[in-house]
Amino acid sequence: MEAKKIFGAKIPRTDMPCQAPAERVKNFKEVALGYTSEMAAAEASRCLQCKKPLCRSGCPVEVRIPEFIARVAEGNLTEAYRILRSTNSLPAVCGRVCPQEKQCEGACILGKKGEPVAIGRLERYVADNASAGACDTDMGCAAPRHDVRVACIGSGPSSLTCAGYLAALGARVTVFEGLHEPGGVLVYGIPSFRLPKDVVARELDNLRALDVDIRTNWVGGRTVEVPRLLEEGYRAVFIGVGAGLPLFLDIPGENLIGVFSANEYLTRANLGRAYDFPCYDTPNYPGKKVTVFGAGNVAMDAARTAMRMGAESVNIVYRRTRAEMPARGEEIEHALEEGVTLMELAAPLRFIGDESGRLSGVELQRMELGEPDASGRRRPQPVEGDTFTHETDLAIIALGTRPNPLLLEATPELELNRKGYIVTDETTGETSIPNVFAGGDIVTGAATVILAMGAGRKAAREIARRFGLE
Repeated sequence: MEAKKIFGAKIPRTDMPCQAPAERVKNFKEVALGYTSEMAAAEASRCLQCKKPLCRSGCPVEVRIPEFIARVAEGNLTEAYRILRSTNSLPAVCGRVCPQEKQCEGACILGKKGEPVAIGRLERYVADNASAGACDTDMGCAAPRHDVRVACIGSGPSSLTCAGYLAALGARVTVFEGLHEPGGVLVYGIPSFRLPKDVVARELDNLRALDVDIRTNWVGGRTVEVPRLLEEGYRAVFIGVGAGLPLFLDIPGENLIGVFSANEYLTRANLGRAYDFPCYDTPNYPGKKVTVFGAGNVAMDAARTAMRMGAESVNIVYRRTRAEMPARGEEIEHALEEGVTLMELAAPLRFIGDESGRLSGVELQRMELGEPDASGRRRPQPVEGDTFTHETDLAIIALGTRPNPLLLEATPELELNRKGYIVTDETTGETSIPNVFAGGDIVTGAATVILAMGAGRKAAREIARRFGLE
């Protein structure tokens, strides 16, 4: 084991080929190009095959990481894919958008003195090759149990994970989606250059192959209601509607023409295909000097989308510094490579408009960092008397989200916390209504795709146990 540790640590991590920044900023094609078989084999050989794999304990859906990587090293993609899919319904998605550096890779023993195994890249490699027909993807499933019907409201990662887990055990699952395309945030929120739409479509097809019935244009709390589903014979209901109501800055001028929430801006670009206007009917707002407020992954997505939409300049305004930014390091690096500029230690005071009511600028307050706050990051505080004006004609506010009230108001029996999110049992995911479960952003607030998937899997396991599917 000691020799393998030394050997694994000395093998350099295999870089992922990417489109060149000058080229990719002109298109919405995926930035990362994926591993070749040789690259994947080289990276898989770095895994130490730990007897007590910390990487697996760092994964919210408990992927059997050393096992699937060992199969990649052997060239057995069929078995690698089977292992992945045994716990993860969306491996091609997770391999692209999960914050591996904070989860599985963050726990990898190689990362203690060097670079961790590129677990996410290997996961993507296996899933992509499976979809390309490089291995047998027939997972099989239990005989249908038509007496066990389960409804999932919402079709984001949490609901899809719950649906896939239960369908594989023979449950009859119906997914209700309020928009005209399924996929939730995977489709309307994450741009194609980070998560191609055909990848999401393939994962949805995998669920349909398990006889999951996916219905669109069914709005939770309006055209589909929790009590009615239970009355119609669904044994359990899973609520995974996300938290899609945007937060705003609450400063003067937010109603000016040219001020968007990141939710609206990205939905227009992604779900509405504004990036391909006029082939699609959704036009792009023609901002040339774009300013994004926020520093998470959504802010990076909005900034990089604006660059591809033809902006002359894109600035990200953040009241702290790059060191405190919550976005993935890779996303920040890609944004900077593509020409996005960081305006650190600045906070907006008011938006400025012209005589026609259109945005023309923003007044910013210079900030400095004080003592750490509850998050452990140094608290930003204003530098007295130090303000300046920044010219901008398109502002995108990416400060997070809160619960959409439609389903919650229609289901007053649901217990909510003080922030308006659904309260669930930490062990099972069950809500205050018996046999009604919830997970994802509607429970936690805005979080990661993989954490939402973990919540969907937890609820599915309890539903399976309760109704004799396992």
